[in-house]
Amino acid sequence: MRILVTNDDGIYSPGINALATIASKFGEVIVVAPDVEQSSMGHAVTHSRPLSYKKSPIEFKEGIEAYRVNGTPADCVALGTHLRNNIQVVLSGINMGPNLGNSMWHSGTLAAAKQAVLFGKKGIAFSTPVGNTEPDFDVLTPYVQETLTLLLEDPNEIGLFNVNYPTQPTGIRWTRQSVRFYDGKILPGQDPMGRKHYWFTVTPLEPAEKDTDRWAVENDFVSITPLRLDLTDESLLQKQLTRHEPIV
Repeated sequence: MRILVTNDDGIYSPGINALATIASKFGEVIVVAPDVEQSSMGHAVTHSRPLSYKKSPIEFKEGIEAYRVNGTPADCVALGTHLRNNIQVVLSGINMGPNLGNSMWHSGTLAAAKQAVLFGKKGIAFSTPVGNTEPDFDVLTPYVQETLTLLLEDPNEIGLFNVNYPTQPTGIRWTRQSVRFYDGKILPGQDPMGRKHYWFTVTPLEPAEKDTDRWAVENDFVSITPLRLDLTDESLLQKQLTRHEPIV
């Protein structure tokens, strides 16, 4: 199996090193990641300047080629699959911070996995919460291995998966996305030079529903959420088709 590993935290993140090491037990691994942090970049792609890559300054496990790219997570998947045109699976992460519920919309980690699916490959995104210290990857490793065993059973099957690990997992759950409304706020502030600046913050208005990704992680379960690229709201589409005459 030929595996491309990337992320949105950048080549220096311990999360990508941990994921690449675990993935190497499942096949041949190449790492292609952003040269700087690209968190919350969503599915941005670079089209106004050329991309380039250099050998990683960070050492990975022996036998793993690693490169840094002056672009976004989606760029890294595009360039990585060009450099190795026989890539079967793209793994993105392990992100330093969760990607649950609504955060999927702006996640650069998940965007890399989506880009893989757009190229007709399997894409899997991995994330875990982070506090004042780095995640304990020794604790997470057996659960990452079990997740990969589940999802890589058929590496040629196209699919998109979002995986989130609690800090101390007790099991694995298949989940759906938690979709909640947020109270978005702009908090004004001032920098040391007296210049105004602003922070965008959000607070959930409702608790997470049972069997959603957020509920699973809050209850110490690994969350695996199968996703799709088709964003069509089928029920709303059918309602509109029933309500209105066809447009000629």
